[in-house]
Amino acid sequence: MPRFVDLSHIVADGMITYPGLPGPRISDHLSREESRHHYESGTEFHIGRIEMVANTGTYLDTPFHRFADGYDLVGLPLDRVAEVEGVVVRVLEREAPAIGPEVFESLDVAGKAVLVHTGWDRHWGTDSYFEGHPHLTESAAEYLVENRARLVGIDSLNIDATDGGARPVHTVLLAAGIPIVEHLCGLSGLPETGFRFSAVPVMVAGLGTFPVRAYAAVG
Repeated sequence: MPRFVDLSHIVADGMITYPGLPGPRISDHLSREESRHHYESGTEFHIGRIEMVANTGTYLDTPFHRFADGYDLVGLPLDRVAEVEGVVVRVLEREAPAIGPEVFESLDVAGKAVLVHTGWDRHWGTDSYFEGHPHLTESAAEYLVENRARLVGIDSLNIDATDGGARPVHTVLLAAGIPIVEHLCGLSGLPETGFRFSAVPVMVAGLGTFPVRAYAAVG
């Protein structure tokens, strides 16, 4: 039997995923106490309510997030996000936040979910998470497209630098139809190869991004 490794952050009321975006609001639509008025004695239910932006917690970007004519969550092919053979790229020691194509050159990324392990998830829930985060360069994204990566994920605030308005990594990957998973965690618990990665969102028409339960099956 495989060993499962959870790679997702918990979505909790009021948490902040990205500066400037509102945190989710989680409440009761129907409390257990209120439900007792609708059912026979001893029978009760809870129906929850959540209000949130699509970019909350660990989430997946489809091309529609960047391009109006790109596929959205409904058009997302399951073979890109479910049980995809994975490879972890460890970039724990670095002199600068930018991660170039050289870290991928010794790896076979074709058809793989390429997960970039920076260790930045250790800052989750603190202000440090939002400052100086590691990210890919445009040339790294171009390398991954040229070498046919199936999905790219990172355990950081954003796969792009956010100190300006350009988002070249999103642009290059999503133009090629390659989904992106941001805000991963727990990649230290994975081997570099020998696992299958899944990050499947709900099929919501007209949305390009949505939270996922990202996990890996090892062995």
